[in-house]
Amino acid sequence: MSAATRAFRAALPTCTPIITSFLALGISCGLLVTVNGLPFWYAPLMSVVIFGGSLEFVTITMLVGTFAPLETIVIAFMVQARHIFYGIAMLGRYDIRDWKRTYLIYSLCDETFSINRTVDAPEGVDRNWFMFAVSLLNQLSWILGTTIGAVVGMLIPWDLSGLGFVMTALFVVILLENMLKDRRPLSAVIGFASAVVCLVLFGSGSFLLPTLVLMVVLLLVFRGPVQEGFR
Repeated sequence: MSAATRAFRAALPTCTPIITSFLALGISCGLLVTVNGLPFWYAPLMSVVIFGGSLEFVTITMLVGTFAPLETIVIAFMVQARHIFYGIAMLGRYDIRDWKRTYLIYSLCDETFSINRTVDAPEGVDRNWFMFAVSLLNQLSWILGTTIGAVVGMLIPWDLSGLGFVMTALFVVILLENMLKDRRPLSAVIGFASAVVCLVLFGSGSFLLPTLVLMVVLLLVFRGPVQEGFR
C-alpha cells in the first residue's frame, strides 16, 4: 500500500463530520447560484478558485449586484483576513519541501486548519501525506456539494426565490453564536451602530464600505473591552 493510500484511509474518518457539513452547506451555496440566475458552472468554479465558504456566499451577491470593485476587494479581504493568522500558525507544520506545500497553503480553510493543526498522523502514516489528504478531502466535498446544489437547482423547476435568505441566515447564526460567547456584546453593538450611522449618512447604496471602515476603527479603539468580553 502506498503512502498516499494509507494517508487517505487514515484521514477519511477524521474528515467525515466536516465532509458531511460541507456537502450540506455546499448544496445550499450551489442552489443560491442558480436562484440568482447565474450559470450552474459558477458554483464548482468558485469552489475551486475561491474555496472560501462565507466568501462564496458573499461573491454570489456581489456578482448579481452593482459593479463596485473597490468595495468587493475590501469585503473579500475582511471576510478572509483571518486566514493570515491561520497561515502564520501553520508555518512550522507546512514546512514541506515538495509540491504538496503549495496545495496545503492554497486549500487552508477553517476546518482544515483545525484538523491539520491539532491532529497528528497515525503511526505508520506519513504526516505530509496525511495533511494533504485532509485538505483535499475537505475541498472535494465542498466542490461536490456546490455542484450538486447548482445542478439540482437548474434541473428542478421549483420556485427557490426565498433561498436567497440563506446568506443572511448564515451571518445571523454567526452573530448569535458570538453574542452567546461574548459576556459583553460590545462587538455586536459596534457593528449594529456602525451600520445604522453609515446608512443614515451615505444611503443604502453606498453605506457598506464606510461601515466596514468605521467598524475596524471602533474595534481597534475598544479592543481591550472587546477582548475582555470573550475571556
